Amino acid sequence: MVVHVLDDYYLAITFLITVAYQLFFFAIAFSLKFDKLTDFAGGTNFIVLAIITLSFSGTHHARQIVDSIFIMIWGARLSGFLLFRIIKTGKDDRFDDKRDHFFKFLGFWIFQMLWVWAVSLPVTILNSPKVLQYNQPSFGTGRDIAGVILYTVGFIMESVSDAQKYRFRSNNKDKSAICDKGFFSWTRHPNYFGEILIQFSIFMTAVSPAANGYVHGGAYKALYASILGAFFLTILLLFVSGLTLQERPGAKKRYEKGQHWDEYARYLNRTSILIPFPPQIYGKLPTILKRTLFLEFPIYVFDPAKHSDAAQGQRSAEEGGN
Repeated sequence: MVVHVLDDYYLAITFLITVAYQLFFFAIAFSLKFDKLTDFAGGTNFIVLAIITLSFSGTHHARQIVDSIFIMIWGARLSGFLLFRIIKTGKDDRFDDKRDHFFKFLGFWIFQMLWVWAVSLPVTILNSPKVLQYNQPSFGTGRDIAGVILYTVGFIMESVSDAQKYRFRSNNKDKSAICDKGFFSWTRHPNYFGEILIQFSIFMTAVSPAANGYVHGGAYKALYASILGAFFLTILLLFVSGLTLQERPGAKKRYEKGQHWDEYARYLNRTSILIPFPPQIYGKLPTILKRTLFLEFPIYVFDPAKHSDAAQGQRSAEEGGN
């Protein structure tokens, strides 16, 4: 039997569950100054929402089960890996300036609420009564197959690259050594690329009932609108918490501390920032293609003459002299 809760798209109930779930873990993390549950709370929240919406749906078509399992597997692997890593490292440097400040720390958790709820949208809406009131196409459409293939590629890229980097860091005494092995020889952020593929693959499968003409009206629009989740995650990784926090700051740190800067500069030149590409070809591409087609926007680029502390100090001195 289908369960109707608050609205027929399960948007309100999933939002409320997410808020409550994240606030519960926030209270523990802030009270105990405990970093180990933060990413675990994010990843497992996806599992909770998928299980609840699938259970509430009352009917279990193959597409619902596949997409729900996909997001649960992804959430379980991500939360498990991040929990394992934080147990090994002891603390998360991201929270050094937030851990003791209630509203700063809460701000991160609020953002995590939005991330979980938005990225879950394709599965949430696919499992909703508004979509399931219509007949559903049999699983195996072209979009379903493409979605499964993309998910498999993305999951392998994300999980294997996480393991490759962890193993490289663990086995290398020089903590500033450059990880340019495996997937990292073709892209500087294979885990991000894999994660983006995963979310678009889940959307691709979820939208099949609308794309194949089985679902109409508001449900049709809602399924297509659920692509917001994949775009939200992509924007997050490109412009908020991913590349912007790692690319220029990471290069600046290497340059100013003398951590293999020349070798790293060569790695930057030959390795795509996100989209996997043969390094032998990428290194020879014109800069305009790298800055546009391959998404290596100027905000990521570190120029020692402009962005190093020495250069900034010199400019400040010149401005003061004038």
